[in-house]
Amino acid sequence: MKSVTIARNYAEALFAAGDKFGDVLDAVAGAIQADERIAITLDSPRVSKSAKAKLLERALKDEVPPEFVRFLQAVVRRGRQGLLTEIAQEYQVLLDQKLNRVHAGVTLAQDPDSRTEKQVVERLAKALGREVRAYFRTDPGILGGVVVRVGDRIYDGSVRRRLTALQRRMLTGE
Repeated sequence: MKSVTIARNYAEALFAAGDKFGDVLDAVAGAIQADERIAITLDSPRVSKSAKAKLLERALKDEVPPEFVRFLQAVVRRGRQGLLTEIAQEYQVLLDQKLNRVHAGVTLAQDPDSRTEKQVVERLAKALGREVRAYFRTDPGILGGVVVRVGDRIYDGSVRRRLTALQRRMLTGE
């Protein structure tokens, strides 16, 4: 089995327990990535799985719901702690589906102000019929307009694309 499939299975199991664990799962996965000592301890065959489970319980006992601690302990018992980042990503996909939410990469020629960002998000939400979480970036190469990526679809309303299309029509005589 591929690691994505395994991560999806764990994410679905956690999601069945509730849709409130996204932030804490991201935080735990981020802490493991950020602190090499945590990653080494969780991955080490010298540290018993029961010791890892107790360590997780002590570290997270008063910070997260007990069912989340039990989930993490089950992940460690099965030796899947290296997949926590992928599990967190898959959990977010499930949460997005439930909340009818999409993530959109929005490229503009200039840095947008908050009013522009709000307008773009509102227009995308209306066009897509879903809540939109937009991530903005700047690329002066598009000259103007906007390029939006939602999943594997790209909506290119850039001036550069329009100029290229106009040039093509002029050269072919259309």
